[in-house]
Amino acid sequence: MNRREFAGFLGLAGAGVAATALATPAIAQQAAGSTFDKVRSTKKLRVAGIVGTEPYYHKDIATGEWSGFCMSMARDLAKSLEAEVEISETTWGNSVLDLQSNKIDIMFGLSPTPSRALVVEFTRPIMQNTFTIIAKAGLEPKSWEELNKPEVRIAVDIGSTHDLFARRVLPKATLVALKTPDEATLAVQSGRADAVIQVAMLSLVTVKKNPNVGKIVVPGPIVRQPTCAGVRAEDSPRFRTFVDNWLEFNRSSGVMSGWITSSLELVGVQKQDIPSDIQF
Repeated sequence: MNRREFAGFLGLAGAGVAATALATPAIAQQAAGSTFDKVRSTKKLRVAGIVGTEPYYHKDIATGEWSGFCMSMARDLAKSLEAEVEISETTWGNSVLDLQSNKIDIMFGLSPTPSRALVVEFTRPIMQNTFTIIAKAGLEPKSWEELNKPEVRIAVDIGSTHDLFARRVLPKATLVALKTPDEATLAVQSGRADAVIQVAMLSLVTVKKNPNVGKIVVPGPIVRQPTCAGVRAEDSPRFRTFVDNWLEFNRSSGVMSGWITSSLELVGVQKQDIPSDIQF
């Protein structure tokens, strides 16, 4: 072998080493198995829990026991997979990162926004969550267009689906953008805003806890947003397909509706408190 051939051999060898190095993470990922295979082998379904987000999640400070709508779903899904639930505390903001980093297997209660869909996948809808407003006394708009005026002040929590919805549907209204849902609600109570936008699962709880905030109004046309579960993006669709089938079974049998109403009862919201325009 002459010098030129030897140099070519080294180049090919180096390329082979580089290719092997690049392939290693993919091979390792395949070796780790899909989410479905991992849950079935470990008998653990890793889910998130978010403190203080009733009726979705509730943690009893005294006992450490979790309850709420999302926990009812998590336990039933785990049972269907012949596994047990393993809970990791997180926040709505960190939940997508927890999925990406393989800290949890599924995140219940996520809205499928395009930005989130770039990094995780979503199941079929768990439910349809109606957009509502909590309005100050005397404000009872029949339509969203009645609110779409500069003199109407609408409170939203920054970066949320409420915020995105308001900017799309009420571009002429004056938005009062605040950091948290609680701050947005207080803006109405203090007179800083005329109404706050919240999906029904939140507005029902907000008004039940503090009736002085205002009245729930469902302007027309009625707009609903799907609430889904987020799962990790991976080559195998087996886990997402299983969850989709599980969701369809529980929706069609009425079990899902029962979980929703039961979770609302945990925070004092009874069936008669739910306006007829709001359907899950």
